[in-house]
Amino acid sequence: MALAARGTRGGGSGGINGGLRPFFSYRIFISAIFTLLFLATFSILFSSHHHHHHHEDDSLPSSGNAYVQRTFLAVKSDPLKTRLDLIYKQANDHMTLVNAYAAYARKLKLDISKQLRMFDELAKNLTDLPLKPSYKSSLFEPGSPVDEDVLRQFEKEVKDIVKVARLMIVESKESYDNQIKIQKLKDTIFAVNELLIKAKKNGAFASLISAKSVPKSLHCLAMRLVEERVAHPEKYKEEGYKEEFEDPSLYHYAIFSDNVIAVSVLIRSVVKNAEEPWKHVFHVVTDRMNVAAMKVWFRMRPVEGGAFVGIKAVEEYRFLNSSYVPVLRQLENANMQKFYFENQAENATKDSTNMKFRNPKYLSMLNHLRFYLPEMYPKLHKILFLDDDVVVQKDLTGLWKVDLDGKVNGAVETCFGSFHRYAQYLNFSHPLIKERFNPKACAWAFGMNIFDLDAWRREKCTEQYHYWQSLNEERTLWKLGTLPPGLITFYSTTKSLDKSWHVLGLGYNPSISMDEISNAAVIHYNGNMKPWLDIAMNQYKNLWTKYVDNDMEFVQTCNFGL
Repeated sequence: MALAARGTRGGGSGGINGGLRPFFSYRIFISAIFTLLFLATFSILFSSHHHHHHHEDDSLPSSGNAYVQRTFLAVKSDPLKTRLDLIYKQANDHMTLVNAYAAYARKLKLDISKQLRMFDELAKNLTDLPLKPSYKSSLFEPGSPVDEDVLRQFEKEVKDIVKVARLMIVESKESYDNQIKIQKLKDTIFAVNELLIKAKKNGAFASLISAKSVPKSLHCLAMRLVEERVAHPEKYKEEGYKEEFEDPSLYHYAIFSDNVIAVSVLIRSVVKNAEEPWKHVFHVVTDRMNVAAMKVWFRMRPVEGGAFVGIKAVEEYRFLNSSYVPVLRQLENANMQKFYFENQAENATKDSTNMKFRNPKYLSMLNHLRFYLPEMYPKLHKILFLDDDVVVQKDLTGLWKVDLDGKVNGAVETCFGSFHRYAQYLNFSHPLIKERFNPKACAWAFGMNIFDLDAWRREKCTEQYHYWQSLNEERTLWKLGTLPPGLITFYSTTKSLDKSWHVLGLGYNPSISMDEISNAAVIHYNGNMKPWLDIAMNQYKNLWTKYVDNDMEFVQTCNFGL
């Protein structure tokens, strides 16, 4: 029994030892495997690091990768090498910052060239420092140990340069930031200015279209008047000749227009302010398209006070043909037609300065009729020329009593200071203009002119006009319009009138004194903002609308909105 018991205890102990022995063998095996893996990994990393050093070129590392490679393993890292990499990285970072500020300075075109040179020198010093032979051989030679003394000197020089760079950057930062803001502001202003110039061109072109296009109400009025004539031809038979149209003892007016409502307002304003309206004779000339409408208007609404109104079409004056009139001859020129009638919208927006002169009205015969007054009215001695955009506020008979001193044209001068001189209307770079005229001579206004027709004939002014107009076929003497040839034709034959006779600018100048306007005999809506248009200036519009015949049925029908 005892043996059996011992045998049993011995067997039990052997069972336990038999279980533990494989367990410890397994642990030793696993430990050995991990040890081998660790040694293998270490060996691979070491060989890779060693291989990198053998293939390193002589130049200084250009990024933080060198620092990572040299210091990847603490066991193999060289403290001096690590320190060198950190110093170099610091130098490289500051060199980049210095170059950035130098680039800003060049972009902003700053007037601080001394500071810019210092930035360039700092960047160059930082670049050249590692390339010095003493540093290159002792610090950056592959495979060679780092000389601590040389490293210390290298570190000192780098820190000195970095210190200077930091001081300069701190000093310049605020200034550069402000300069960048200023430059951005300038760029914004430039961009906005470009948009403004474009908007002005488009606005000027739109204003030109508004001013020169026929308003719907005016077109409606002309159509209604023609319709009336067609519907009732018996009412509008041609009237016989009246001797008053050639009586030189009466007060004669020349009005050339294709605008029915404007002519009506003008004549009504003259008659209502005339002391003896029955002595006033109006010679109205229009084009073939509007002559019927004009005649119907004045037959339906006769002028008050016994004044006389004669209406003709410009085509009725047979002597006005292309063989005699330079303007008509020039209109037959292909280049002139191209200038006026091809791509007007495109040309206008490209050339805003000359845009208004590209309007064909400046070569229309109605616009140039003023140069043929003696031939149109051969029996008259004096005649008052009025534009259709004027309003008369006083009796004008005093103009016939003004002594013109033997001159042809009585007009109000418009010059003040250096403005409205001949130099602004004529091309004084042309030898003919330079030779014959004074650039400082004072200009005067068309729109209200008293002409002595006898003096005109004596001075042969129409021949002078033909001579100069023919020379200007290529627009080398003046641009266009009737004022420049008028200034030339009547250069030495114009008598200056008192300014109260004729006040100008109501079609473009909002700053005219109301006292000046109320004292004027004639007010002139020269400019784009004509009083019959929606774009008219409100402060002046009522001075024109009060003479509109609102009792005329077609004015109401066509909704003038006056």
